[in-house]
Amino acid sequence: MKPLLLLSRGSEDADFRYASRVSLEEALYLRFEPADDLLVVTGFELDQARRESRATRVVDRGEAGWTEQQDRLGAWADLARRLLADRGVSAVRISPLLPAAAYEALRQSGIDVEIDHGLFHDERRRKSPEEAECVRAAQGAAEAACVEVIGLLAAAEAAGDGTLWLEGSPLTSERLMARAQAALNEIGYAASEMIVAGSPECAQPHFRGAGAIRANAPVIIDIFPRGTSSHYHGDLTRTVVVGEVPDEVRRMHDACVAALDEAIAMIADGVNGRDVHLAVCRRLVERGYGTVTAGHEGDPAGPRMTHSTGHGVGLEVHEAPHLRDLDYPLRAGDVVTVEPGLYLAGLGGVRVEDTGMVMAGGFRNFTTLPRSLDPADYL
Repeated sequence: MKPLLLLSRGSEDADFRYASRVSLEEALYLRFEPADDLLVVTGFELDQARRESRATRVVDRGEAGWTEQQDRLGAWADLARRLLADRGVSAVRISPLLPAAAYEALRQSGIDVEIDHGLFHDERRRKSPEEAECVRAAQGAAEAACVEVIGLLAAAEAAGDGTLWLEGSPLTSERLMARAQAALNEIGYAASEMIVAGSPECAQPHFRGAGAIRANAPVIIDIFPRGTSSHYHGDLTRTVVVGEVPDEVRRMHDACVAALDEAIAMIADGVNGRDVHLAVCRRLVERGYGTVTAGHEGDPAGPRMTHSTGHGVGLEVHEAPHLRDLDYPLRAGDVVTVEPGLYLAGLGGVRVEDTGMVMAGGFRNFTTLPRSLDPADYL
């Protein structure tokens, strides 16, 4: 097999992190054999790389023969070519996520480049006990931030126009997200994005949230933090209502929780992700709702699920495997979300999401929070 070459795309580069076990702004990674790899870094990241990386050799780029150029990608590509030539190598595998400019720079330097479309696919989806613990801890952080948000909602009061106020000012999505971010930061986690979306805007599943939160209507809280040291994610969603719960919202929530329970009961090593997704769709249709999955459309005019049932979680918040209308057998070691949701324009949405690990005999749920619409049940 051809050697592997990776150029770091920054701290969000999951492939580079998985290969080298360190996140760096600028670096070159070469793996010739499983126990023969080289990490080349800038001087100011050298100590961190030597402390965290598991590469057999970690060197400063100056020591490796770096030549300064105006074109930094070209300089990294030339350095890679020289290091490969020292080993009598001219052809490499690269990540399919490498930016086009870096790909071109490598080719122009004379390296024969092959895109490895399956790079780390199987390895990253099967979590080791250490990786699973990192995700479980991140899920705990998501729960702490979610409870922080729900606590503020529970303490708020409705104004005459139906908006929620707390401590003399409107309770907004922005205010709630800021408090959630602070709660995460205090325990070593961060979320570049999250969802705290009130109604009716939360009928859009990926609407992040903006403006005042309203009483007597669903609020979707979806938090997917990353560990600042582990770099592994959690993913959690709860829906709550401050005040009176509309009958339709309660029925929607009950249907989502029933679908979530059914999916979790099905998940085990060897079960097809498609079967889990279709079971969720069937349950929602049986409850009088619809989906966008062929053959399970249900009522197209009422609330419906417009997304997949779940996805893998790890160094990226969305990764393999998938629980959708796609043939995808689950394997022991997969860590996945299960997140049934229903949405109706003008009303809002409901989504309930747990994250856990596929085991030989079932599903190890990393999530411990209640699944209640009542904020008081979380406090």
